Amino acid sequence: MSAARVIGDDAEALAVAAELAAEFRQGAARRDAERELPRAELARLSASGLLAVTVPAKHGGADVRQETLAEVVRLLAAADASLAQIPQSHFVYLNVLRAQGTEAQRAFFFGEVLAGRRLGNAQSEAGTRHVQDIRTRLVEQPDGAWELTGLKHYATGALFADWIPVLARGAGDALHVAYVPRDAPGLTVVDDWDGLGQRTTASGSVRLDGVRVPADRIVPHHLTFTGPQLHGAVAQLLHAAIDAGIAAGALAEAVEFVRTKSRPWFESGFEAASDDPLLIQRFGELAIEVRAAEALLVEAARAVDLARGGLTDETAAAASLAVAAAKVVTGRAAVELGSALFEVAGTRSALASLNLHRHWRDARTHTLHDPARWKVQHLGRHLLNGTPPPRHGLL
Repeated sequence: MSAARVIGDDAEALAVAAELAAEFRQGAARRDAERELPRAELARLSASGLLAVTVPAKHGGADVRQETLAEVVRLLAAADASLAQIPQSHFVYLNVLRAQGTEAQRAFFFGEVLAGRRLGNAQSEAGTRHVQDIRTRLVEQPDGAWELTGLKHYATGALFADWIPVLARGAGDALHVAYVPRDAPGLTVVDDWDGLGQRTTASGSVRLDGVRVPADRIVPHHLTFTGPQLHGAVAQLLHAAIDAGIAAGALAEAVEFVRTKSRPWFESGFEAASDDPLLIQRFGELAIEVRAAEALLVEAARAVDLARGGLTDETAAAASLAVAAAKVVTGRAAVELGSALFEVAGTRSALASLNLHRHWRDARTHTLHDPARWKVQHLGRHLLNGTPPPRHGLL
């Protein structure tokens, strides 16, 4: 692997993200239509240094603000939502190391990421009672190593990863993350993802058949939730950024289509569809939805940054609730804009060859990640009764 660029600050991170987004946008529709996995694009992303922007300064990284990270992900998602989804867990599991890793673990893995290597994930399981019913087991062996056995699903990023963080239960059902090399004996990544959207994330399965893991590659994730934490807020912030990006990408495609391809409705009396006052009104309404989503995303990211600067029960709760509000509104905007694109662009926009429906498919698929209705519940409970948000990592 060639050396990756090392990004120095927030401004450079945003500039690189904008440049890559413009590049990735060009082939996004074709990659989705043909389900061409974005290996070359991910290699460019790794080489760009963007995947290392959250590495702490003491380890050689830019340690950018969460506001910057959210904007980086939003820019990428506006260009290609599948591509932007792949590194979400990369940043989340870097955050796990930051919170609970030993100094030696941080030094090693932050060095790996600065060199351009990627983290995937093997987190969710199918067929269990609920999303937090983790049955993958991590069992200590007589020689001091540990052994992993289980089956994971929706393992976004695993197929493309150098390291796969695996969520597993250890002694006393305590939750741990084991960081396993992609080529470890007994670990198999299966590209069996066939979702209607996010077609090129390769969010397939990971089989773990007696995978041996050294003790120094295991992090006690259960300790994250014993006090105020930002694990869930950061993870959800990135999901909200993806949804905001999908909404913005759909709006941009609608604007371009109406300006260059749509015909005016004959009753309007105008020569260009873009002069139709009814379309102008609708585009104004859609612009407001996107701007509102983006504003809440920024507000949420700033709340997370504020909490990182002084983590208490109060600041952590404020960050979680701000992110919850952003996730609800960005998710609604993504689905609405993906659908409204056809409403404003007209019949021709429905041609399969144009693949404009990928925005709605991506939005509909991604917003199923965890139900927004529960975020609304937690916002309402806090407002009415002062109930703090839960520390379960999904808020």
